[in-house]
Amino acid sequence: MATFGGEPWEVGVFLRGSRALASLTFDQVANWGAAREFCFRRISRYNGGVIQVLRTFPRNVLACFTGWRWLGHLTLMLLTALLVLGGVDWWFYQQTRLPGLLSWMFLSAPIGFFVPILLPLGLLMVGGALRNMTIERTGWAIIQAELMGSLLSSTYKAFTGRAHPVHFLGQGTDADITREFQFGFLRGGVFWGWPSSHTTIAFAMAFTVYSLWPKRPVIRIGALSYALFIGLGVSMTIHWLSDFVAGAILGALIGGVVGRSFAASLGPVTPAPSNR
Repeated sequence: MATFGGEPWEVGVFLRGSRALASLTFDQVANWGAAREFCFRRISRYNGGVIQVLRTFPRNVLACFTGWRWLGHLTLMLLTALLVLGGVDWWFYQQTRLPGLLSWMFLSAPIGFFVPILLPLGLLMVGGALRNMTIERTGWAIIQAELMGSLLSSTYKAFTGRAHPVHFLGQGTDADITREFQFGFLRGGVFWGWPSSHTTIAFAMAFTVYSLWPKRPVIRIGALSYALFIGLGVSMTIHWLSDFVAGAILGALIGGVVGRSFAASLGPVTPAPSNR
């Protein structure tokens, strides 16, 4: 029979736990209460952010297609047609598939995958630790922008089914396949294709940050520089140039909507009161 501290296992565990509770001092109990209260406050704060993201999500998705913004969708389609039919996509592909350049630009794909995951989580953690609602708000806004970017770019891909380029010159036939679109539904999947999801999400993040930090030029320039690096990088490796152009326009529309929505709905940001 299993034993714990010389007693039957169940009895031993109960007695050891009882002695531990009995030995707690008043200060230890008070500290545990304070820790529990702090955890409840943090959970309530995060719940508020989740609710904000979910509550405004449908409205912000629709806002990307209303008013003057439908012109943005028309523009990205027209520019894509010009780049494809004018041969610019194929010319750009031939000029940029160079081994030395690709060794650097291929970094854009993994960076464009991991940063959208790590950045908002980091902002939420830092904002919570510093009790800075501006930083926290930015984290939640970026999460919504990323979700919208993924949804809208994948929807476009589902109906256009564009063929992706061969990564290196000399692989395959090197035939011009820039005009290969499989219009329909899910004829070409939603992973590859037009527009670039990497670019859409990167520009959605960048323009969200740009809208929420109007007095921080360094942050704004850094956000836009990151988006350009991701977009240009994937256009030189796993996407066509027009995939990048369309994704940049779509992401800018999304980021503008999300940034203004979070800035307006949450109102002026004030630091949380201190318990000291």
